[in-house]
Amino acid sequence: MTSSPIEAGSASLSADDALTRFASDFGPAERTLPVMLSRQAERFGDRWLFRSTDAAWTFRQTRDVAAGMAARLTQAGLQPGDRVAILCGNGSALMRTYLGCAWAGIIAVPINTASRGAQLEHILKNCGARVAVVDAEFLAAVLATQRSGAPLDRLWIVGETALEIPPAYVAAPLPQPGEPAQPHPSRPGDTVAILYTSGTTGPSKGVCCPQAQYFWWAAHTAALLGLGTDEILLTTLPLFHTNALNSFYQAVLTGSTLVVEKRFSVSDFLASLNRHRATATFLLGAMVPMLLSRPPSNDERRHGVRVALAPGVPAEHHAAFTRRFGIAIIDGYGSTETNFVIGDMPGDQRPGTMGRLRAGFEAAVLDAEDNPLPDGETGELALRPDEPFSFATGYFAMPDKTVEAWRNFWFHTGDRVIREADGRFRFLDRMKDAIRRRGENISSYEVEQVIVGHPAVANAAVFPVRSELAEDEVMAAVILQPGAALAPVELLDFCAPRMPYFSVPRFLDFVEILPTTESGKVQKFRLRERGVTATTFDSVAIGYKVAR
Repeated sequence: MTSSPIEAGSASLSADDALTRFASDFGPAERTLPVMLSRQAERFGDRWLFRSTDAAWTFRQTRDVAAGMAARLTQAGLQPGDRVAILCGNGSALMRTYLGCAWAGIIAVPINTASRGAQLEHILKNCGARVAVVDAEFLAAVLATQRSGAPLDRLWIVGETALEIPPAYVAAPLPQPGEPAQPHPSRPGDTVAILYTSGTTGPSKGVCCPQAQYFWWAAHTAALLGLGTDEILLTTLPLFHTNALNSFYQAVLTGSTLVVEKRFSVSDFLASLNRHRATATFLLGAMVPMLLSRPPSNDERRHGVRVALAPGVPAEHHAAFTRRFGIAIIDGYGSTETNFVIGDMPGDQRPGTMGRLRAGFEAAVLDAEDNPLPDGETGELALRPDEPFSFATGYFAMPDKTVEAWRNFWFHTGDRVIREADGRFRFLDRMKDAIRRRGENISSYEVEQVIVGHPAVANAAVFPVRSELAEDEVMAAVILQPGAALAPVELLDFCAPRMPYFSVPRFLDFVEILPTTESGKVQKFRLRERGVTATTFDSVAIGYKVAR
């Protein structure tokens, strides 16, 4: 790996030097949130750490919120290792629940707020949470899972609701922090969170994220972004995902402030950078062409942001974005199961590639039998860390999936890549039929299960096609029951309340047969090759909207 000089606040450090400094600040046994937060509260005291639309906490106050919420959780009968489901949007409720869990050794389970129906039922059953913290606007989705067999029986509700709570649940408003509790003596390998990520051929899998994984996420990201002390980081990404949780840990590690907006807005994003005096921000690949599509404005360079972490940006947009908005883009590669494994400094990047391997990790491009391939040949990206617990430890209550993904001492990413002669990795596509849209992983299996649940549908195959934003769109090839009739909009209306809004197919093809192998397995690569045709229904073309 190469290093370039970066301006890290008041000190000029290379990315490697910054990483070394972070690792020396917190020794191997100290890479847990309670230790990090306690030490930084003493060091930075009344400096702002977290700001959202409904709260603002200094470092010291954040520590006290964590300790006080831990007291409330233990008073509710929860013990270390128990799980708490969190179905909240970006704001203080999610953050203080997460902090309380981490302080008490309880496992937080932040859930995508778009989860509905069978997917949400599976998550609640799989994680086994008995307590859920729920924003009032998502309460109906949780109550709809009552008969799923999930052990959930206590609800802490954020906001007012007119819904009638079934007697199966003990419901109360989310309590304020109590008297501070002592931190649980968590170890770096203890699970701090379970984050659910969509599979391809089965239900969503709960990724067990250890305490030290987020220390390393923060250290690697801060090193590549060149973060110094007293930065202002702004994210519009959801706190129930790795990216935004990582940004909180970056703020803790560097003595900076994290500002959390409710959601991304193309029209307001640049103004929010200026409003909050941000110095660094976080984007997803599709957001960059959205921002570039805005009419030019005299105000779009009034911000003070110098760098954005923006993985997956199409190569042709890198230079245009930096030239227009004055913000350097850091691309790279990481996943919920891994870390910030691949990436280069802004001046060392080559658009269209993910970058080079970061210090502290190993990578290989493997064939179907897990044999390493030489540079220039296509295969599956496999990864493993040098530092203990810098990767996830497996999938919760899914030992078979854990063994499959971590086989032969490598984590198999499912991504098809090429390693070029200069050491840079280039992403090609997914090995299987997973779909990534608007920064979300979508399980084709879960979408298919909803579609075939319609009484007029005999079979369906869901697969990705590329969009004008250089990301995936969801397409479904559908076979109807003999003699059945079904309008495309009727099928979309059936899907919308039963799956996340971003999973509802944009494109529909009603077909007579699906291409299959001799053993009857659908050949989705043939469907992908055919893609959108003149007979394909496009929901965007008719202005169909899915409520969030």
